Amino acid sequence: MPKNPVVILTALNLEYQAMRQKLSRPQVHRHKRGTRFEVGTVQGTSCRIVLGLTNKGNQSAAVIAERAIQEFSPVALLFVGVAGALWGTARLGDVVMASHVYAYHGGTSEDDGLKARPRVWETAHGISQLGSHLARVDDWADDMPGREHVPQVRFGAIAAGEVVQNSRISAEARWIRQHYNDALAIEMEAAGIAQAGHLNGAPVAIIRGISDRADGTKSSANDRNWQPQAAANAAAFATRLAVELVAEQEQIAMSEAEQPQTGGGTQEHVSNTAHNSTIGIMAGSVKESSVFMNAAPKATGPTDLIADLDSFREHMARHHLDGSLDGDTYQEALVELRSARQAASENTAEASKTTTMALKRLRGLIADSPELTARLAPMVVAAGNLS
Repeated sequence: MPKNPVVILTALNLEYQAMRQKLSRPQVHRHKRGTRFEVGTVQGTSCRIVLGLTNKGNQSAAVIAERAIQEFSPVALLFVGVAGALWGTARLGDVVMASHVYAYHGGTSEDDGLKARPRVWETAHGISQLGSHLARVDDWADDMPGREHVPQVRFGAIAAGEVVQNSRISAEARWIRQHYNDALAIEMEAAGIAQAGHLNGAPVAIIRGISDRADGTKSSANDRNWQPQAAANAAAFATRLAVELVAEQEQIAMSEAEQPQTGGGTQEHVSNTAHNSTIGIMAGSVKESSVFMNAAPKATGPTDLIADLDSFREHMARHHLDGSLDGDTYQEALVELRSARQAASENTAEASKTTTMALKRLRGLIADSPELTARLAPMVVAAGNLS
């Protein structure tokens, strides 16, 4: 059975406590750089949760998210807490799960004004589908007493910036309305979390309870009333989502274990996760609805893996030359590939972990290229099997 946990991060202690109440016997796990996580199990399930606190802001959130992914190799990373509603769409207490995240502060200042330079990350398809399913089932909040109304789960864009937004008429409010008017909620950490997940190949979900309207009506008195309720609602939905994610992984592992071994061809690794689905059959790979033949074979040792990594570099170079891999992504991918190759040559348990994480970050960088992703998949598995 998979032992990988779900990592859940929050920005505020109030949000952290709402999540911690869902865990049975949480134990402290100290990162070597001082970050404290707590690891516990959702009561009545086999779902392990790693809980961490990032503090406010996209930069802090990105650093702690990167640290958590490196330390725990999670099934998924969930960011859970409260947010302000935009345009009056969501009610106080409702939960918003991001379909995509905007980093709304990106722009360029020119003589004729400030021009938007949007940055956006989409939620992994599998997690998005599972979240929609749970919202339709609508039993995730049944154990929450004292609710003024039944909270709804809404799906849409979340805007993430660097300031607390509480106005309808400020320059920042007008900017968001002009360039990001489909956003349902606004907060200060989702962009950092999304970027960390993207670079590390980790599925990410942003789940926010609506605690205010970000329109000038936000106040300390209202926060004392609505923040605990919104945080509790977000924690309840995130817990249910985490339990279902782990259950899916266990079902996949059982299905793979029960499959009979057949001859007459090379049976490649089968991976079907919420973030990425790559299936190897015979001498090819299937990704989504496309089939790529002659995918890289599964390496059996450090020498084989290094040779496959060298071959993969040539494939990346060809994609760069034909324009399907942009220059910045290509250079970042080369850095991760060199890191993986160097670690693989050391052939130790620690090197195996380093190689695997480098290849997962590489997978995140090339996620828009199904062919490259399919070729990389068996190498990620092989890296994990190095001694």
